[in-house]
Amino acid sequence: MSLELLNQLENKIQNSVNTIKTLQQEIAALRQNNEELEQLINDSSDEMKTLRDENASLREDQQVWQQRIQTLLTKIGEITQ
Repeated sequence: MSLELLNQLENKIQNSVNTIKTLQQEIAALRQNNEELEQLINDSSDEMKTLRDENASLREDQQVWQQRIQTLLTKIGEITQ
């Protein structure tokens, strides 16, 4: 092989190595982003569960208050009759 062919081969190999390194860095960054997104999803899911539980509790409280008010209105109605 001539020196020129060896230089071309060396350049191609160096370009390939650089491309592989760049791709490895991109993969690492994508993995990090993926982990962050997964954590965000988990946090959001936990927050959603907390909000659903709180909503259910508030709905139960609302029903209790509605029943109390209805009972009081019934008693007031009985008094005025």
